[in-house]
Amino acid sequence: MSRTFAILALLAGLLAGMILLRLRVGGALPPGSDMILEFRAQRAVAGSIVGICLGVSGVLLQCLFRNPLAAPDVLGMSSGAGLSVMLWQLGAYLAGMGIAQSSVDIGIALPGAIGALLLTYLLAQRRGTVEPVSLILTGVLIGVVAAALSSLVQQFLPDRGVAAARLLLGSINEELRWKGIGIAGGIALAGMAWSVYRGRALDAASLSDDEARSLGVALGRLRLEMFVLAGLLTSVGFSLAGPVAFVGLVCPHLVRMVVGPRHGALVFGAACLSGVMVVGADCLVRLIDLGSGRLPLSVMTALVGGPVLIWMLRVNAGRIRPVG
Repeated sequence: MSRTFAILALLAGLLAGMILLRLRVGGALPPGSDMILEFRAQRAVAGSIVGICLGVSGVLLQCLFRNPLAAPDVLGMSSGAGLSVMLWQLGAYLAGMGIAQSSVDIGIALPGAIGALLLTYLLAQRRGTVEPVSLILTGVLIGVVAAALSSLVQQFLPDRGVAAARLLLGSINEELRWKGIGIAGGIALAGMAWSVYRGRALDAASLSDDEARSLGVALGRLRLEMFVLAGLLTSVGFSLAGPVAFVGLVCPHLVRMVVGPRHGALVFGAACLSGVMVVGADCLVRLIDLGSGRLPLSVMTALVGGPVLIWMLRVNAGRIRPVG
């Protein structure tokens, strides 16, 4: 127990240190640069919130499907949220309401995220069970189709959706304000708190259905709560930074390797490590200037997460139980 607590404290300290580092990236501030400091602070806090959302969502999805390869982007939720946003943009344009260039309300992304997850689950079923490999392949396919539809919708927007496409690049929104960050942060912390509080029930849900029910867990209700909360957290993260790849996949798995499978500790650790990954990637985005513009945040996270996903597929594909 003391070892687990020490690891979690270390991860929390790393997140705090990464936020402080983000305040320094870009060089020392001259006197009277309060606006620049506030801008950096907003990006640092927003990045940590995005990480918390994706980390907790990844843990919930992996528990829900008993599959360590499940994650918001792998199951098509991020692409579904993007499609939902693009359809809303098109509807607003056709209705003469104009287009929100760089901001997304959480409620706009939510239907797409939950819809993509539900569709993935339904299509992956075979005779009442969900095979792990089928789940991943179906999720990837749903994501590809949703991304293609988003590109199609862009063609009907002004300038072929160049301005609206900024929402889908995967980078922290530079026009965020503290009010929106505060709302997103409140939802993220509430989702993390619920997941930690329900840690024992999540532990039981990771067992077989019969074992979980014998421990008094109402599986149907718990799975519905996980389903909705995973979609909500994915939408919150998307509203702040668009699609950010692999964070919800890599970080829960790495934390599970050092703190074990108990979800109370796993949720907190995954949230902290995911925040470190997103804020750290944003630091690299600010430090690396290719001359033609900044790299999207999702490029940095994908460079780490892609190889890890390949390794996890090779190691875990034969060890995951179907969900019945």
